[in-house]
Amino acid sequence: MLGAHYDHIGFAEEVDGDKIANGANDNAAGVGTVMAMAKYFAKTKSNKRSILFTLFSAEEKGLLGSKYLAETLKKEDLNLYLMLNFEMVGVPLINKDYVAYASGYERSNLAEKMNEYAGKKIVGFFPKVKEYQLFYRSDNYPFFKEFKVPSHTFCTFDFTNFDHYHKVGDEADIMDFEHMANFVNTFLPAVKQVINTETQEIKMNPDTK
Repeated sequence: MLGAHYDHIGFAEEVDGDKIANGANDNAAGVGTVMAMAKYFAKTKSNKRSILFTLFSAEEKGLLGSKYLAETLKKEDLNLYLMLNFEMVGVPLINKDYVAYASGYERSNLAEKMNEYAGKKIVGFFPKVKEYQLFYRSDNYPFFKEFKVPSHTFCTFDFTNFDHYHKVGDEADIMDFEHMANFVNTFLPAVKQVINTETQEIKMNPDTK
């Protein structure tokens, strides 16, 4: 499953007569990533495993869309291997030796395998994930909760490189489109390998609860 949420908070503190929070980075950027990958696999038909491309509403209200879908698919006994979620990937990390960090980094060997598949370090560890409990605050979490499989969010927002979180300034014209294209092109080979391995090489760490 590849996913992202498309809702935002609606309105925020007014600035220069504008109070609409459009949410370009949070999270149209993630939606664009998922849609670009969907377009790629639809065109190439290069996936051995089935893929669910999922876009969620009501993430900002408490993960309501992803919670509903996770519970529904669990009742239908879906055989879920992985949930890869994309959030706030519209601007690049600064002075990092990786492209994006993964929430719940230590919970599985996902980062290790993604880096192996990509042939370079594209996923890193970001200490603030635990401090801000980010693993539990995005649409990956309901799938971990229901299926107990590796479920992670990839993000390039580190609380220093973007000043418009939940503000009206989160507009499309400040997105780094070159970075976004590079993000998709960098991650696609690893995602493709994830989808096409003969065995389920990405696993939860045994001590993860």
